[in-house]
Amino acid sequence: MLLLEHPHVFTMGVRSDPAHLLVDPDTVGADLERADRGGDVTYHGPGQLVGYPVRTVPGKRGGGMVDTVAYVRAVEQLLIDVVTDLGLADVGRLDPYPGVWVAPDGARPRKLAAIGVRLSRGRSMHGFALNVDPDLTWFDRIVPCGITGLGVTSLAAEGLDVSMREVVDRIAELAAQWWAAGPVQRADVAWRVRPSDLSAFTRERTVASPRLQRRLDEAGVEQPVELHRRKPSWMRAKLDHGPEFRRVRRIVQEQGLVTVCEEAGCPNISECWNDGTATFMLNGERCTRACGFCLVDTRQPLPPDADEPHRVAEAARQMALRHVVLTTVARDDLADGGAGAFIGTIAALRALPDRPDVEVLISDLQGDPAVLERVFAARPDVLNHNIETVPRLQRAVRPSAGYARSLAVLARADAAGLVTKSSIIVGMGEERAEVIETMADLAAVGVDIVTVGQYLQPTAAHVPVVRWWTPAEFDDLAVAGRELGLAHVEAGPLTRSSYRARQSAHEAVRQAVAQALD
Repeated sequence: MLLLEHPHVFTMGVRSDPAHLLVDPDTVGADLERADRGGDVTYHGPGQLVGYPVRTVPGKRGGGMVDTVAYVRAVEQLLIDVVTDLGLADVGRLDPYPGVWVAPDGARPRKLAAIGVRLSRGRSMHGFALNVDPDLTWFDRIVPCGITGLGVTSLAAEGLDVSMREVVDRIAELAAQWWAAGPVQRADVAWRVRPSDLSAFTRERTVASPRLQRRLDEAGVEQPVELHRRKPSWMRAKLDHGPEFRRVRRIVQEQGLVTVCEEAGCPNISECWNDGTATFMLNGERCTRACGFCLVDTRQPLPPDADEPHRVAEAARQMALRHVVLTTVARDDLADGGAGAFIGTIAALRALPDRPDVEVLISDLQGDPAVLERVFAARPDVLNHNIETVPRLQRAVRPSAGYARSLAVLARADAAGLVTKSSIIVGMGEERAEVIETMADLAAVGVDIVTVGQYLQPTAAHVPVVRWWTPAEFDDLAVAGRELGLAHVEAGPLTRSSYRARQSAHEAVRQAVAQALD
């Protein structure tokens, strides 16, 4: 079950009456989304807890109307029991309207929670929206759920002083009691992310910003390793700027290209460049996000370079690459999130006489299904998108991204028939069990390859290193990942997302073939 607060958004079910939306969403700062659930128009926003239970619903018809009604009643009862336990009296149902109502038998019933669900092949979709303490004036902009003459209320408006965290705790506890057939795992990703939390820090800072420190404190991050302390022996990468290294650097510079090897300060640059490989970074060197672990520039990005795909292809030809890795900065300023650069570069590489394999490491592209499908249609040999860290640390480490969104991107890529890959960096305060759970989530959405490596703090302004994981611990993670069903796990202190990319891809394919033969 996913529990979250949405930004301001109006949603319209399949039978919604457009006349029930009383404003232009753009004029009030909201989105408008059409959903394949039942129900009319409703509103979601800060202060409202939205829940998406994902359940197999028993039923003879695999999602027929009788099953749907029974499931709606179950969700209603869950919320009725929760708010009653929290101290709100006179709560129940109001026929024929789905949802939870205050004073349903009184002269002025008030809707406390909306429910809009759909069953597909016996699996529940969509869910509920419980008003904890939202700005109720947003409901004045719609005819809520298409119901006229009845009001909307919240726990706060009814005089119940409870926090969002208290409500979440009670719903999670009761839902687990009702619906979980086995062990329960809970992963808190973030508490409300304010727009100010997404402001980019600058390289000029010499210490972590108060905002970053607050997010680390909220995540329970321990006392970090002092930045000036000497690294363990296994964290020292060998530098070798030999002839092949200099040849690769010359080609990159002549073509005016950007590599993540240089921009992110990768410790494996000598090994990879001397092996004749490099990871090209598309869409420039300036990122629109400010992840707490990353060294990439966060100044205002420049316009895309239309000739970049051809220069990457020429560099790959000169370097005689068999496996090309393409990554990118996040370009939330572009309508397609920068997807066009991937599509164009894949096409340019495929036109080479000695066609190399192509691996792409994409941003989440804001989860836009249409844009993602365009990238998938280009058929990269490997589709990589990094989850980066465990759920508890997402807000501190990558505040502009999201754990669930990243899993959804990878699930869509797997559904499109692509070899999928993701990466986890450790050493920022996560526990072993959390890393295992994250690998389990990746395996569950069909990821084939996972890399796990030690985090290195680029500057004092970034997320600190909390501890150094040992080589033996990385070996343990690799074994655990394979036991979860991942085709290949590359884990080591200096492992990075693109490290040994060609070998990892080949191993994943070999494992898939072996499993098919078994």
